[in-house]
Amino acid sequence: MEPIRMVDLHGQYLNIKSEIDNEIFKVIDSTQFINGDAVKEFKKNLESYLGVKHVIPCANGTDALQIAMMALDLKSGDEIITSDFTFISTIEAIALLGLKPVLIDVDPDSFLIDPEAIKKAITPKTKVIIPVHLFGQSANMEEIISIAKNYKLHIIEDTAQSIGADYYFKDGHKQKVGTIGDIGCTSFFPSKNLGCFGDGGAIFTNDDVYATRIGSLVNHGMRVKYYHDHVGVNSRLDTLQAAVLKVKLQYLDLYNQKRIDAANYYDNGFKGNKNIKIPFRVPFSNHTFHQYTLVTNLNRDKLIEMLEEKGIPAMVYYPVPLHLQKAYHNGYKKGDFPISESLSKSVISLPMHTELSKEQQDHIIESIINIVDLLK
Repeated sequence: MEPIRMVDLHGQYLNIKSEIDNEIFKVIDSTQFINGDAVKEFKKNLESYLGVKHVIPCANGTDALQIAMMALDLKSGDEIITSDFTFISTIEAIALLGLKPVLIDVDPDSFLIDPEAIKKAITPKTKVIIPVHLFGQSANMEEIISIAKNYKLHIIEDTAQSIGADYYFKDGHKQKVGTIGDIGCTSFFPSKNLGCFGDGGAIFTNDDVYATRIGSLVNHGMRVKYYHDHVGVNSRLDTLQAAVLKVKLQYLDLYNQKRIDAANYYDNGFKGNKNIKIPFRVPFSNHTFHQYTLVTNLNRDKLIEMLEEKGIPAMVYYPVPLHLQKAYHNGYKKGDFPISESLSKSVISLPMHTELSKEQQDHIIESIINIVDLLK
């Protein structure tokens, strides 16, 4: 059996090596290292895949969030509501712009932002809701859209972990996550479902005005060279990374299906075990399983230690909720968000990637069940 990895990027690369190498060498040969043809081609292809009018590539997912907020002309002190249980970049970008992150608790089953909690957190200073489509499935966008319309708020979707996932509307139609709110943001960090060979990101919108502004902001505030209409940033997707993404985008649906198949196999293996809670799947979205995350009521540290002894890696996303991070207290204290705090002590993510074999998964499942029996 091959060694088990949390993410097997090398195995994935080997399967498309000739295509990737060819595109990379084309860029090197062209010497179009900034804003080259591969960037334009990837932008067009991703627009078509997502069914969105505008994709603006940028340097990384954190920049995407920051630039999206810059495009909304927010003022210092404006409040932005988002989830307490997610990666730091979501509120990092808020704080960098002098805005106020307003954190709320999450649904205990899906770990996604709670629409009822959003309503309770709205004040006259609230301007934006950032739903995080965590671990591979969508937040309840119809509920969030309804709230945003009632209170005249903007929606910026953080889809760094769920690109390619579909949201199912009650009227029967579906739409790709990241294209439903005013602006969507994503990351192409190597371990993402669609990842490049370094940093990368993109911003999505169907609004022509936002698209024009964002296109200027990512390039020093320029629309015409050397004429700066806005205070912008330097945030470009490297042409070499766009070349990699152009190839991998063709396989995104296949990659997501492989993750779903692996998740189904895990689910069947853990079915009925009272000490393991398998991932909950919301009815309004498919789940593309950026992470396969269990909840356990046992000694998690010991479980991880015993898995490592068997050659099985495991990770905790996330061990400290945002409101307890030193840099972002903002008056919050322990006990303010009990669900997020409980999850931070009980979640454990298993290896999840496109190259997982049944043999590897059998070893993981059997090992966890045996360890759980010992820890009970």
